[in-house]
Amino acid sequence: MNRLFVAYKPMFISSNSFLARLKKKYRVKKAGFSGTLDPFACGTLIIAFGAYTKLFRFLQKTPKIYRATLWLGAKSKSLDLENIESIASVPKQSVQKIISIIDGLHGEFTYTPPLFSAKKVGGKRAYKLAARNEEVKLPTITSYIYAIKLLNYNHPFITFEATVSEGTYIRSVGEHIAKSLGLTGTLSYLERIQEGKFIYEDEKPLDPIGYLATKPNQTSLSADAIWHGKKLTLDELAIKEDGTYHLVFEHFFAIIAIKNKEVHYLLNQIPRAQ
Repeated sequence: MNRLFVAYKPMFISSNSFLARLKKKYRVKKAGFSGTLDPFACGTLIIAFGAYTKLFRFLQKTPKIYRATLWLGAKSKSLDLENIESIASVPKQSVQKIISIIDGLHGEFTYTPPLFSAKKVGGKRAYKLAARNEEVKLPTITSYIYAIKLLNYNHPFITFEATVSEGTYIRSVGEHIAKSLGLTGTLSYLERIQEGKFIYEDEKPLDPIGYLATKPNQTSLSADAIWHGKKLTLDELAIKEDGTYHLVFEHFFAIIAIKNKEVHYLLNQIPRAQ
């Protein structure tokens, strides 16, 4: 089975365990997902079966939209509900101050990722080191926040929505808001509601052609020639500039790259959605 769709991962299950459920549900062996969600988080997870598991790096998956609730006064090493250490009573905050802090996050956001993250330190995952209370020093990273807004403030909970670049840690966004208020804070809820063009629609099968980040191109070669991987030249392509493109035929498609006037197949013989 070749299938591309969006599933909705519930809270308190790992992305891998959720994928195992889907494999059992659809009775498939070859399956994968893109964009790991933390176990406590819920929301959209891009799933592929069969040959479509090769497509993840070519899909239009950004920007990503998240909805999160920040719990002021709660302290957690992982900045989420899974490692709550203490809960303190904190004073109610000015709504205008919260809005001002959130508005100031638009654009580039440079920060240190959470200790409990999949970032590697000396070849080991940071979360594994942090779980053993080993010293972890992570370099700062820069993400881009395209849009962010306050949805609700019901003390001590701040709910906001953020549209961000791939790889952004929303837990760190929440931590920044809390620190800017002079408080501790941790996320009590995190939901991914959209990834690029991908939204949850009851696991409806998707035509991958409409979700590729590559550009369409055309060739004078026959479908049979492309299927068998005949070497392509620039003269046989409609668009000749450097880039990554897809070639679509009746029953399959191929993904190619043009670089320094040379053409290379990146993927071929990928079946069209039926």
